[in-house]
Amino acid sequence: MAELSIDTTPIPGLLVVHLPVHGDARGWFKENWQRAKMTALGLPDFGPVQNNMSFNAARGATRGIHTEPWDKFVSVAAGRVFAAWVDMRVGDTFGNTFSVEIDESVAVFVPRGVGNSYQALADGTVYSYLVNDHWSPGPTYPALNLADETAAIPWPIPLDSDEVEISDKDKANPRLADVTPMEPKKTLIIGAKGQLGRALQADFPGADLVDLDELDVSSAAAVDAWPWHDYQLVLNAAAYTAVDVAETPDGRKICWAANAVAPAHLARVATEHRLTLVHVSSDYVFDGTAELHAEDEAFSPLGVYGQAKAAGDIAVATTPKHYILRTSWVIGDGNNFVKTMARLADNGVSPSVVDDQFGRLTFTSELSRATRHLVDSGAPFGTYNVTNSGDAQSWAEIARDVFELRGRAREDVASTSTAAYSAEIEFFSPRPTHSALSLEKIEATGFLPLNAQTVLKEYVATLPSA
Repeated sequence: MAELSIDTTPIPGLLVVHLPVHGDARGWFKENWQRAKMTALGLPDFGPVQNNMSFNAARGATRGIHTEPWDKFVSVAAGRVFAAWVDMRVGDTFGNTFSVEIDESVAVFVPRGVGNSYQALADGTVYSYLVNDHWSPGPTYPALNLADETAAIPWPIPLDSDEVEISDKDKANPRLADVTPMEPKKTLIIGAKGQLGRALQADFPGADLVDLDELDVSSAAAVDAWPWHDYQLVLNAAAYTAVDVAETPDGRKICWAANAVAPAHLARVATEHRLTLVHVSSDYVFDGTAELHAEDEAFSPLGVYGQAKAAGDIAVATTPKHYILRTSWVIGDGNNFVKTMARLADNGVSPSVVDDQFGRLTFTSELSRATRHLVDSGAPFGTYNVTNSGDAQSWAEIARDVFELRGRAREDVASTSTAAYSAEIEFFSPRPTHSALSLEKIEATGFLPLNAQTVLKEYVATLPSA
């Protein structure tokens, strides 16, 4: 009896599975789908949701070539088939073919976008296939004529034989030259109008872009209605960041909806549709007593914003394919601390800036670059700290750097304490004293963060004079 094994084919992702079959005088038994054993050998954990059977009364029944937007695991429960596949996906392998005879000892994993067909070689053949999505009426998908000359499938029973039975629909399928290849699943950027959303667009060109006015991710109904089957990667750049307003009665509700409820909804659909979900976290999930925060530090948020962000992290971590990018002191294309300091410097203002909070700046370009790296490199899923590199600084020190870059004296920025700054603010969120995040984990994946002061100099140079 052969051992369970998997062979690759000329069609990327199309895998032939050799199944051990236990037989005696009564018949045979096999483990047709065994998740743990098969995924250990490299079969994708594709999450089947439906099992279909096709009964073929007579030898010569021929079906296909059909291309669907889901993965399949095909086998036979009785009889034998000659099965053939054609790569119908956009790319260099479009039109590649592969064929094999399937009996009880063979199964084949068919990835999304690969055209599937077979010919029954025995009367009473039962063809079985697991799929990882439910069929729905409406969309049409690429199909190919069984007799296409380019594919040149070597059917064991000639298609013009009296034995062969083909449906009129399959006879009308187009030749390969007339087929529109299937596009890959898409990327969705949520919160596309924000600072990070705009940065992500540069690193993920062609992504679908939505904001809360198009997709309210805090609404379960809106999330459930979205066509998630069209996507493979979701980048959640939407967040509520008004940390002080979050301490108000109304702000608290909005903050929790955006930073905790919405990520929970996204985690749920990511699990259901096997999506990769990227979510952005915050240094505010920690109380700041440690001078350097590692990814596995216990949550200890001080205020409503940090509490909601921690809850969102917990929710996102429940979906298998997730990246949580924990960051701090974000600067991008929009209103931010550096722009404010540059404007004050240009206008001759000499501000007082807090000098008892310490951390590193994170430019949205760096956060987006890290996202691209994690996705493309196939880094292990989980939480990664992402900031620019360099020594931790206080807000006052960063303000002085900006003033110097704008031609002002560093001494023009005075120091103040967090307590003094917040004394007259009715609703004030407590800040972590130390916000610097350890970068060792993401550096181990091959990503080297750019120095914060170097990028600050480049960024300030792009700001127009006030």
